[in-house]
Amino acid sequence: MQAQDPVLLPMPSSSGQILELNQLRMRYPRSTDWTLDGLNLSIKAGERLALVGPSGCGKSTVARVVLQLLPPGSICNGGLQLAGQDPRPLKQNQLRQLRGENVGLVFQDPMTRLNPLMTVGQHLLDTLKAHRPESTTNWRQQRAEDLLERVGIGANRFRSYPHEFSGGMRQRLAIALAIALNPPLVIADEPTTSLDVAVAGQVMAELSKLCEQLGSAMLLISHDLAMAARWCERMAILENGRMVEENLSKKLLTNPQSAIGNRLVDAARAREGGSTPARPNATAVVIEVNNLRCWHAMGGLPWAPTWLKAVDGVSFQLHAGESLGVVGASGCGKSTLCKALMGLTPIRGGQVHLQGQNLLKLQGQQLRQARQGLQMVFQDPLACLNPQMTIGEAIADPLLIHGLANRAEAKQNGRRLLEQVGLKPAEVYQNRLPRELSGGQQQRVAIARALALKPKVLICDESVSMLDAEIQAEVLALLRQLQKQLGLAMVFITHDLSVASGFCHRVIVLDHGRIVEEGPGTQLLGKPQATITRTLVEACPRLPTKTNKH
Repeated sequence: MQAQDPVLLPMPSSSGQILELNQLRMRYPRSTDWTLDGLNLSIKAGERLALVGPSGCGKSTVARVVLQLLPPGSICNGGLQLAGQDPRPLKQNQLRQLRGENVGLVFQDPMTRLNPLMTVGQHLLDTLKAHRPESTTNWRQQRAEDLLERVGIGANRFRSYPHEFSGGMRQRLAIALAIALNPPLVIADEPTTSLDVAVAGQVMAELSKLCEQLGSAMLLISHDLAMAARWCERMAILENGRMVEENLSKKLLTNPQSAIGNRLVDAARAREGGSTPARPNATAVVIEVNNLRCWHAMGGLPWAPTWLKAVDGVSFQLHAGESLGVVGASGCGKSTLCKALMGLTPIRGGQVHLQGQNLLKLQGQQLRQARQGLQMVFQDPLACLNPQMTIGEAIADPLLIHGLANRAEAKQNGRRLLEQVGLKPAEVYQNRLPRELSGGQQQRVAIARALALKPKVLICDESVSMLDAEIQAEVLALLRQLQKQLGLAMVFITHDLSVASGFCHRVIVLDHGRIVEEGPGTQLLGKPQATITRTLVEACPRLPTKTNKH
């Protein structure tokens, strides 16, 4: 008798509660502090709850506890029920079944969780076969193709590889993997951090619609209050591992009751309402880009190739002490422009003058020396810091690489830079490893390392997008302070037009590798002219209007 293919249905508990945490406490190995300290939280079938709070409050730890993705030696006690069962006593093979069947997870950066050697379809087939080994090959193929269609990728991309997808498409694949087995709970941990607001809106709309169709509950972990309120009817604030406030999203954001709630909402409103800073007094041009072109051959005939015009005739000037914001949708050329300025991608044409020198005509030691004046701060500081090097070693390393100091001098300079970026006293931080710092502290270290070579131009590539509103404000204030002290010119690349408006003296909007609009950020927000600018402004989530407190 032929085995029947499975019918996938969500599995709510008998009480209707999908997730119940009761006085939950959790501590990591070798830590004396509880990361979660008496946490109470419940989610019903089909409900959408946003979990927000400052960096280090325990948001992501909640997801790790639910999925039991904790390092050996962790301590976890208190009440924990997922779809009616406690996952803690389960063996590894039982946990593997629980992950995917009872709870699906959408990660922050799907590229780090996808196998570059497997096609998109193979990822789905692998998941389905692991959890439904009794199913037929035909059923798994049809289910995988159906999932690709449901998340807006299309079955025609079944044989594509993850690197052939944009960030938004990879996140859609992550959603398809999370819902493949119709779990009663989907946890989305910062799923839109690296996406522009238009694509983020599309991804969240797709995820919300699918959860509604499946009857699955959603736990959205985010530092973006406005985005969280748009997609979740209920919101909870964590601080120091405890629930300090919970309410309907609109009520919580218009009239927060806790001190941390007020600080987070105020920081978010300050970012939304930030006015364009005044332009600096006339200063020298530090970097001049003329008709820069980065074209990539995408096949075609040898005498008539097909070109991807990632950057197609971009020109701008930047003065000392000035900040230029670069915004645009995914795939518009922002990151390629970054890489081109840093010499990390081939340039097909144009000129880049740094302090009067055309970088494209320099070679060898001359180019190496000139490029010291152009440094970069990346989006994810933890990913760009060597996990085996102490903070002091990471900052001193550029000086040693370029032969600008001996070890003793480099170490002393490293301490000075740590204090300059607000990590005081330096002795407390210099011997720590990157993972022992918070996200905001890691980004301060990345900034200190970028300043080690005394650059004239600092390129910030989405350098605050992974930080919560309070820490984001602190890092932006630090960058402003350093800019005034050192006369730095900054190229500030971001997908958030409101952040660019409040931080940058002027903003350019890229679309298909070209500048389509330019001006003060407040002007672009208030009266956008280009179609893509209007799309970005309309897609940007806003906090609800604040009510008067009595």
